[in-house]
Amino acid sequence: MSKLFAIFGDPVAHSRSPLMHNSVFKNLNYKACYTRVHLTDGSKLRETFFSLGLSGANITVPHKEEAFKACDEVRGFAKNIGVVNTIINENGKLIGYNTDADGFMEAVKEFGQIKTILIIGAGGTAKALANRFIQENIKVTVLNRSKDRLTYFEELKCACHTWDDFETQKYDLVVNTTSAGLKEEILPCPLALVEKILNNTSFAADAIYGKLTPFLKLASAKNITYKDGADMLLNQGILANELFVNRELPRDEIKLYMQRSFEL
Repeated sequence: MSKLFAIFGDPVAHSRSPLMHNSVFKNLNYKACYTRVHLTDGSKLRETFFSLGLSGANITVPHKEEAFKACDEVRGFAKNIGVVNTIINENGKLIGYNTDADGFMEAVKEFGQIKTILIIGAGGTAKALANRFIQENIKVTVLNRSKDRLTYFEELKCACHTWDDFETQKYDLVVNTTSAGLKEEILPCPLALVEKILNNTSFAADAIYGKLTPFLKLASAKNITYKDGADMLLNQGILANELFVNRELPRDEIKLYMQRSFEL
């Protein structure tokens, strides 16, 4: 009996997740298939999951907080943050996890010791990363267009700012978690602000992968060492795949075939 997995998102056509997971299933002879589901209404996630007969799913922008609500039980790190990016069907119950934050930590290891971080954006990915950074005793600042989404981060004791009241400090790393640059050639905040931020950071990262976003182009022009979201995607994918296959496949082999999928 073959299992079916999917990724839910809006947009979702760009997602590399099917290539990554199907590469593992095919090469390791695991009876499963992975597809994309374009979901515009996040509140329909649970019913869509069951109507498709899925064994598990990944969730991307903008449904990670809705995914948390859709679960019967949430385990591990995801429980503290209210953000789920991986769901497993366990005997008809939806179990939620978050593999984003650990995937990101693994991706930025090569930057060395990070003590101060600026996160641009205040959605599900930002929540996951802020919590994980704080666990590592990293000082976190969050910058978002509007104030209403910052309450969560204020409660975490992050320094919080909107575009209007932001004053740049020195940062080891700046991370764009917004979808700015995914489709249109736009920056995550006004050019003058981005310029100031990049002039005061050692490293830059973007959660978006597969293209050089305007944010990273600017970082590159300033000779700042940067990363797109590909390594974060790969690392969270390995962790998610382990959950999908109930740890029946060796992690190093999952990693090998996921990495190979990036060459396709």
